[in-house]
Amino acid sequence: MSLSPADLPGPAPAPPPVSGAPEATASGSFRAAFSSVRTLRTEVLAGLVVALALIPEAIAFSIIAGVDPRIGLFASFTMAVTISFLGGRPAMISAATGAIALVVAPVVLEHGLDYLIATVLLGGVIQVVLALLGVAKLMRFIPRSVMVGFVNALAILIFLSQVTHLIDVPWIVYPLVAAGIAIMVFFPRLTKAVPAPLVAIVLLTAAVVLAGINVPTVGDEGALPESLPSLLFPDVPLTLETLRIIAPYALALALVGILESLLTAKLVDDVTDTHSNKTREALGQGAANIVTGFFGGMGGCAMIGQTMINVKSSGARTRLSTFLAGVFLLILVVGLGDVVAIMPMAALVAVMIMVSVGTFDWHSVRPATLRRMPRSETTVMLATVVVTVVTHNLAYGVIVGVLVAMVLFANRVAHFTSVTRLEPVEGGAAGGPRVYAVEGELFFASSNDLVYQFNYADDPKDIVIDLTGAHIWDASTVASLDAVTTRYEARGKSVTIVGMNDDSAARHQRLAGNLGAGH
Repeated sequence: MSLSPADLPGPAPAPPPVSGAPEATASGSFRAAFSSVRTLRTEVLAGLVVALALIPEAIAFSIIAGVDPRIGLFASFTMAVTISFLGGRPAMISAATGAIALVVAPVVLEHGLDYLIATVLLGGVIQVVLALLGVAKLMRFIPRSVMVGFVNALAILIFLSQVTHLIDVPWIVYPLVAAGIAIMVFFPRLTKAVPAPLVAIVLLTAAVVLAGINVPTVGDEGALPESLPSLLFPDVPLTLETLRIIAPYALALALVGILESLLTAKLVDDVTDTHSNKTREALGQGAANIVTGFFGGMGGCAMIGQTMINVKSSGARTRLSTFLAGVFLLILVVGLGDVVAIMPMAALVAVMIMVSVGTFDWHSVRPATLRRMPRSETTVMLATVVVTVVTHNLAYGVIVGVLVAMVLFANRVAHFTSVTRLEPVEGGAAGGPRVYAVEGELFFASSNDLVYQFNYADDPKDIVIDLTGAHIWDASTVASLDAVTTRYEARGKSVTIVGMNDDSAARHQRLAGNLGAGH
């Protein structure tokens, strides 16, 4: 990403942890939030801004999932509060999300709310199991170009999600949005003591109410709850048939939730220049979904847009902001629902547009960067963006991006392999062996054509294949070497393979001649 800690408003980010530290605990704990009045004020106000931004999003995602808006709001409350204690990334926001809503919508449509809750509970259990199995370690296989595509696609989706609030609305909405953006651009030049998004929301709400302007409000998005969430257990039969129904959706929920959460954690790591505990974050997500299920929520995962509001726009760095986001959300929708309902959607749209602009990695699309960047890297980034935007699912985009990166990498590495026929040493004995020097990384993409690199008909009866400059990585390579040996032996010639390093020799010895006639 093109962001640096110096670009961020609010408190200066904590220094990176010492090598091997599992988490930025000292700088992100609850205790750290009370280290100074300024830090505490930043965390409290950040939590309030995020809570305000969560309300319309949670309602919208509830509609996507086909459930009552209260289901999404309660899920956002329980997810945020639980993850603030159990998560591995301080200041990251977890709540009801669009990705999870898309996954669970068919369950609600076909089987009802109780099966949705059972799905969320099972999904949380699967996430805990995946975390214990070390799924977080797979993050190392996501290339930087996929991360850049993920960030850019996220920014586009955040922006597109706001477009619906700008269609078929009174003309006054547009100047209100423009005014909100202007406030967030220029207010930080006066002071950063109060988050600019909060100032924009308060001023625009006051202007709309005092002037009696009729524009879409938060209350128009759906009914707000009037009571606290309560514990419940899904009324579904505990049978294999129930498991057959919910298991595919629970697995999809678990995978999408973990992937989106871990990618968001990596993004926050980069923005704050700190390190997070990805395994703990995966465990925390699972536990949060289990808690959410028992309170009748629709499940969730990390919310990237609201996390950027918290971390980048508001300058929060500790778990307190995440906890307060959930607490303020409950207070606002239950205790102050009438006040929240009159807030103009234009104010929240302005906030989310600024989040999308700030999230997008503009450096990655500069002409100078595109000219300098290898085409394969740009292709991976574009593939991630296109698939994510088309499907509206960040998980699909990342999976496709990783697959494209793997294919392009394999293709590039395959071209580094060469087979050279060495000429006989001058003055050497006539009729000596023919020596082939093979160099490069030998795996399925580079070794499949190996069998065609030898002159079987014209070579002498003794052939030496020198692998000093090569490495055998897989069974495909051993199968190719077996095929070469078989072709020479069919002509009454013998093959000797020399120069293998220890790892290659062990793999060749274990597999050679044991791969079947189909090799």
